[in-house]
Amino acid sequence: MIEECQIEVGKLQWFYRQTATESEKPPVLLLHGLPTHGYTWRGVMTSLEASGYSAIAPDWIGSGFSAKPDKREFAYTPQAFIAALENLITTLELEKFYLVVQGFLGSVGIQYALAHPQQVERLIILNTPLTPEMKLPWKMKQWGIPFVGDMLTQDPLQVDRTLEGGSGFVIEDQDLNIHRKPFLTSSSVGRALVATIKSLDLNKTTTEISEGLKTWEQPTLIIWGVEDPWLAIADAEIVAKSNSKIELVKLPEAKHYPQEHWSEEIGKEITQFFRRSVF
Repeated sequence: MIEECQIEVGKLQWFYRQTATESEKPPVLLLHGLPTHGYTWRGVMTSLEASGYSAIAPDWIGSGFSAKPDKREFAYTPQAFIAALENLITTLELEKFYLVVQGFLGSVGIQYALAHPQQVERLIILNTPLTPEMKLPWKMKQWGIPFVGDMLTQDPLQVDRTLEGGSGFVIEDQDLNIHRKPFLTSSSVGRALVATIKSLDLNKTTTEISEGLKTWEQPTLIIWGVEDPWLAIADAEIVAKSNSKIELVKLPEAKHYPQEHWSEEIGKEITQFFRRSVF
Protein backbone atom coordinates (compact mmCIF):
# COMPACT_ATOMS: atom_id res chain seq x y z
CA MET A 1 0.00 0.00 0.00
CA ILE A 2 1.36 3.42 -0.99
CA GLU A 3 0.61 6.34 1.32
CA GLU A 4 0.76 10.03 0.42
CA CYS A 5 2.51 12.28 2.96
CA GLN A 6 3.69 15.85 3.44
CA ILE A 7 6.42 17.23 5.65
CA GLU A 8 7.69 20.71 6.43
CA VAL A 9 11.48 21.02 6.10
CA GLY A 10 12.65 24.49 7.00
CA LYS A 11 10.62 26.81 4.76
CA LEU A 12 9.93 24.10 2.18
CA GLN A 13 6.95 21.76 2.01
CA TRP A 14 7.82 18.33 0.63
CA PHE A 15 5.31 15.83 -0.73
CA TYR A 16 6.30 12.18 -0.80
CA ARG A 17 4.86 8.73 -1.24
CA GLN A 18 5.85 5.82 0.97
CA THR A 19 4.94 2.19 1.40
CA ALA A 20 3.47 1.08 4.71
CA THR A 21 5.97 -1.78 5.03
CA GLU A 22 7.67 -2.13 8.40
CA SER A 23 11.14 -3.53 7.90
CA GLU A 24 14.45 -3.75 9.72
CA LYS A 25 16.19 -3.32 6.37
CA PRO A 26 17.28 0.17 5.27
CA PRO A 27 14.55 2.00 3.35
CA VAL A 28 14.76 2.58 -0.39
CA LEU A 29 14.82 6.25 -1.41
CA LEU A 30 13.71 6.81 -5.03
CA LEU A 31 14.45 10.09 -6.82
CA HIS A 32 12.69 10.97 -10.06
CA GLY A 33 13.77 12.89 -13.16
CA LEU A 34 12.10 15.58 -15.29
CA PRO A 35 9.35 16.56 -15.97
CA THR A 36 7.49 14.11 -13.76
CA HIS A 37 7.33 13.43 -10.02
CA GLY A 38 7.48 10.59 -7.50
CA TYR A 39 4.37 8.92 -8.95
CA THR A 40 6.59 7.45 -11.66
CA TRP A 41 7.97 5.00 -9.05
CA ARG A 42 4.58 3.50 -8.10
CA GLY A 43 5.18 0.13 -9.78
CA VAL A 44 8.72 -0.24 -8.45
CA MET A 45 7.54 0.70 -4.95
CA THR A 46 4.84 -1.97 -5.06
CA SER A 47 7.40 -4.54 -6.20
CA LEU A 48 9.83 -3.57 -3.44
CA GLU A 49 7.06 -3.73 -0.83
CA ALA A 50 6.17 -7.26 -1.94
CA SER A 51 9.80 -8.22 -1.27
CA GLY A 52 9.76 -6.71 2.22
CA TYR A 53 11.47 -3.37 1.54
CA SER A 54 10.03 -0.02 2.58
CA ALA A 55 10.23 2.71 -0.05
CA ILE A 56 10.04 6.51 -0.09
CA ALA A 57 9.58 8.56 -3.28
CA PRO A 58 9.61 12.34 -2.77
CA ASP A 59 8.63 14.94 -5.35
CA TRP A 60 11.60 17.24 -5.88
CA ILE A 61 11.11 20.85 -4.84
CA GLY A 62 9.56 22.53 -7.90
CA SER A 63 8.00 19.27 -9.08
CA GLY A 64 4.80 17.37 -8.49
CA PHE A 65 3.02 18.29 -5.28
CA SER A 66 6.02 19.65 -3.36
CA ALA A 67 6.62 23.38 -2.86
CA LYS A 68 7.39 25.48 -5.94
CA PRO A 69 9.07 28.59 -4.55
CA ASP A 70 10.06 31.55 -6.68
CA LYS A 71 13.64 31.34 -7.98
CA ARG A 72 14.51 34.26 -5.69
CA GLU A 73 13.70 31.98 -2.76
CA PHE A 74 15.13 28.73 -4.20
CA ALA A 75 17.91 28.79 -6.79
CA TYR A 76 16.99 25.52 -8.61
CA THR A 77 20.71 24.76 -9.05
CA PRO A 78 22.16 21.29 -8.35
CA GLN A 79 23.67 22.72 -5.16
CA ALA A 80 20.26 24.00 -4.01
CA PHE A 81 18.64 20.62 -4.70
CA ILE A 82 21.44 18.77 -2.89
CA ALA A 83 21.09 21.00 0.19
CA ALA A 84 17.29 20.58 0.17
CA LEU A 85 17.63 16.80 -0.17
CA GLU A 86 20.11 16.70 2.70
CA ASN A 87 17.63 18.56 4.91
CA LEU A 88 14.81 16.22 3.89
CA ILE A 89 16.88 13.12 4.67
CA THR A 90 17.82 14.56 8.06
CA THR A 91 14.20 15.42 8.87
CA LEU A 92 13.02 11.94 7.86
CA GLU A 93 15.82 10.51 10.06
CA LEU A 94 17.22 8.32 7.29
CA GLU A 95 20.61 7.39 8.67
CA LYS A 96 21.25 4.63 6.13
CA PHE A 97 19.30 3.89 2.96
CA TYR A 98 19.38 2.37 -0.51
CA LEU A 99 19.31 5.07 -3.19
CA VAL A 100 17.61 4.74 -6.59
CA VAL A 101 17.79 7.55 -9.17
CA GLN A 102 16.54 8.13 -12.70
CA GLY A 103 16.63 10.83 -15.34
CA PHE A 104 17.63 14.44 -15.62
CA LEU A 105 17.67 15.69 -12.02
CA GLY A 106 18.22 12.14 -10.81
CA SER A 107 21.84 13.11 -11.40
CA VAL A 108 21.57 15.34 -8.32
CA GLY A 109 20.92 12.20 -6.28
CA ILE A 110 24.23 10.73 -7.46
CA GLN A 111 26.00 13.95 -6.49
CA TYR A 112 24.45 13.64 -3.04
CA ALA A 113 25.64 10.03 -2.77
CA LEU A 114 29.20 10.96 -3.75
CA ALA A 115 29.23 13.56 -0.97
CA HIS A 116 27.59 11.25 1.62
CA PRO A 117 28.86 7.71 0.90
CA GLN A 118 28.44 6.65 4.53
CA GLN A 119 24.65 7.00 4.23
CA VAL A 120 24.16 5.07 0.99
CA GLU A 121 23.99 1.31 1.50
CA ARG A 122 23.84 0.65 -2.24
CA LEU A 123 23.24 2.80 -5.31
CA ILE A 124 20.96 1.99 -8.24
CA ILE A 125 20.98 4.15 -11.38
CA LEU A 126 18.37 4.04 -14.14
CA ASN A 127 18.91 6.03 -17.36
CA THR A 128 20.54 9.08 -15.80
CA PRO A 129 23.17 11.37 -17.41
CA LEU A 130 26.53 10.05 -16.22
CA THR A 131 29.17 11.51 -18.54
CA PRO A 132 29.75 14.86 -20.31
CA GLU A 133 28.88 13.10 -23.58
CA MET A 134 25.29 12.75 -22.35
CA LYS A 135 23.51 15.95 -23.35
CA LEU A 136 20.13 17.43 -22.54
CA PRO A 137 17.73 16.41 -25.35
CA TRP A 138 16.26 19.14 -27.54
CA LYS A 139 12.78 18.35 -26.21
CA MET A 140 13.95 19.46 -22.73
CA LYS A 141 16.46 22.10 -23.85
CA GLN A 142 13.57 24.08 -25.37
CA TRP A 143 12.13 24.58 -21.88
CA GLY A 144 15.06 26.87 -21.08
CA ILE A 145 14.62 29.15 -24.12
CA PRO A 146 13.17 32.57 -23.17
CA PHE A 147 9.46 32.92 -24.00
CA VAL A 148 9.41 29.55 -25.85
CA GLY A 149 10.08 27.62 -22.65
CA ASP A 150 7.55 29.69 -20.75
CA MET A 151 4.84 28.65 -23.21
CA LEU A 152 5.85 25.01 -23.55
CA THR A 153 6.02 24.35 -19.81
CA GLN A 154 2.53 25.78 -19.27
CA ASP A 155 1.05 23.16 -21.61
CA PRO A 156 0.03 20.11 -19.51
CA LEU A 157 0.18 17.91 -22.62
CA GLN A 158 3.92 18.57 -22.78
CA VAL A 159 4.24 16.06 -19.91
CA ASP A 160 2.40 13.42 -21.96
CA ARG A 161 4.56 14.05 -25.02
CA THR A 162 7.79 13.87 -23.01
CA LEU A 163 6.91 10.76 -21.02
CA GLU A 164 5.52 8.84 -23.98
CA GLY A 165 8.24 10.13 -26.30
CA GLY A 166 10.97 9.11 -23.88
CA SER A 167 9.45 5.80 -22.86
CA GLY A 168 8.33 4.85 -26.36
CA PHE A 169 5.09 3.34 -25.10
CA VAL A 170 1.57 4.54 -24.38
CA ILE A 171 0.89 5.44 -20.75
CA GLU A 172 -2.61 4.81 -19.41
CA ASP A 173 -4.84 7.90 -19.24
CA GLN A 174 -5.46 7.39 -15.53
CA ASP A 175 -1.72 7.60 -14.92
CA LEU A 176 -1.19 10.55 -17.28
CA ASN A 177 -3.90 12.39 -15.37
CA ILE A 178 -1.79 12.18 -12.21
CA HIS A 179 1.47 13.03 -14.01
CA ARG A 180 -0.04 16.19 -15.50
CA LYS A 181 -2.17 17.23 -12.50
CA PRO A 182 0.46 19.62 -11.02
CA PHE A 183 0.58 21.48 -14.36
CA LEU A 184 -3.20 21.83 -14.33
CA THR A 185 -3.24 23.04 -10.73
CA SER A 186 -0.74 25.90 -10.88
CA SER A 187 1.50 27.74 -13.33
CA SER A 188 4.29 27.64 -10.72
CA VAL A 189 5.36 24.11 -11.68
CA GLY A 190 6.07 25.29 -15.25
CA ARG A 191 8.10 28.24 -13.99
CA ALA A 192 10.05 25.93 -11.66
CA LEU A 193 10.77 23.59 -14.58
CA VAL A 194 12.14 26.48 -16.66
CA ALA A 195 14.34 27.58 -13.75
CA THR A 196 15.59 24.02 -13.22
CA ILE A 197 16.53 23.52 -16.87
CA LYS A 198 18.33 26.87 -17.01
CA SER A 199 20.37 26.03 -13.89
CA LEU A 200 21.03 22.33 -14.51
CA ASP A 201 24.72 22.87 -15.43
CA LEU A 202 24.77 19.35 -16.87
CA ASN A 203 28.37 19.39 -18.15
CA LYS A 204 29.78 20.21 -14.72
CA THR A 205 27.43 17.76 -13.01
CA THR A 206 28.24 14.83 -15.30
CA THR A 207 31.98 15.51 -15.10
CA GLU A 208 31.74 15.32 -11.32
CA ILE A 209 29.66 12.12 -11.54
CA SER A 210 31.85 10.28 -14.06
CA GLU A 211 35.00 11.06 -12.09
CA GLY A 212 33.41 10.34 -8.73
CA LEU A 213 32.04 6.95 -9.76
CA LYS A 214 35.51 5.75 -10.76
CA THR A 215 36.52 5.60 -7.10
CA TRP A 216 33.06 4.99 -5.60
CA GLU A 217 33.24 2.21 -3.00
CA GLN A 218 29.59 1.24 -2.50
CA PRO A 219 28.06 -1.59 -4.57
CA THR A 220 26.24 -0.03 -7.51
CA LEU A 221 23.80 -1.33 -10.10
CA ILE A 222 23.07 0.45 -13.37
CA ILE A 223 19.78 -0.67 -14.95
CA TRP A 224 19.56 0.76 -18.46
CA GLY A 225 16.82 0.97 -21.05
CA VAL A 226 18.93 0.24 -24.12
CA GLU A 227 16.58 1.99 -26.57
CA ASP A 228 16.76 5.33 -24.71
CA PRO A 229 16.49 8.00 -27.46
CA TRP A 230 18.38 10.56 -25.35
CA LEU A 231 21.08 8.73 -23.38
CA ALA A 232 23.34 6.18 -25.11
CA ILE A 233 24.01 2.77 -23.58
CA ALA A 234 27.64 3.04 -24.75
CA ASP A 235 28.32 5.80 -22.21
CA ALA A 236 26.71 3.76 -19.43
CA GLU A 237 28.95 0.84 -20.40
CA ILE A 238 32.04 3.06 -20.08
CA VAL A 239 31.00 4.07 -16.55
CA ALA A 240 30.32 0.45 -15.57
CA LYS A 241 33.74 -0.62 -16.83
CA SER A 242 35.48 2.14 -14.88
CA ASN A 243 34.83 0.53 -11.49
CA SER A 244 34.56 -3.13 -10.45
CA LYS A 245 31.94 -2.15 -7.87
CA ILE A 246 29.49 -1.24 -10.65
CA GLU A 247 27.25 -3.79 -12.39
CA LEU A 248 25.26 -3.12 -15.55
CA VAL A 249 21.93 -4.75 -16.40
CA LYS A 250 20.40 -4.01 -19.81
CA LEU A 251 16.68 -3.83 -20.56
CA PRO A 252 16.74 -4.41 -24.34
CA GLU A 253 13.35 -2.87 -25.25
CA ALA A 254 13.08 -0.18 -22.56
CA LYS A 255 13.82 3.51 -23.18
CA HIS A 256 14.31 6.64 -21.06
CA TYR A 257 11.66 6.07 -18.36
CA PRO A 258 12.00 2.30 -17.86
CA GLN A 259 10.20 2.37 -14.50
CA GLU A 260 6.94 3.30 -16.24
CA HIS A 261 6.63 0.02 -18.16
CA TRP A 262 9.25 -2.33 -16.70
CA SER A 263 8.63 -1.79 -12.99
CA GLU A 264 8.27 -5.49 -12.15
CA GLU A 265 11.52 -6.42 -13.90
CA ILE A 266 13.31 -3.48 -12.29
CA GLY A 267 11.93 -4.37 -8.87
CA LYS A 268 13.25 -7.93 -9.23
CA GLU A 269 16.68 -6.75 -10.37
CA ILE A 270 16.91 -4.35 -7.43
CA THR A 271 15.87 -6.88 -4.77
CA GLN A 272 18.24 -9.50 -6.19
CA PHE A 273 21.01 -6.91 -6.08
CA PHE A 274 20.22 -6.09 -2.45
CA ARG A 275 20.38 -9.77 -1.49
CA ARG A 276 23.73 -10.47 -3.13
CA SER A 277 26.82 -10.46 -0.97
CA VAL A 278 28.98 -7.34 -1.10
CA PHE A 279 31.52 -7.73 -3.88
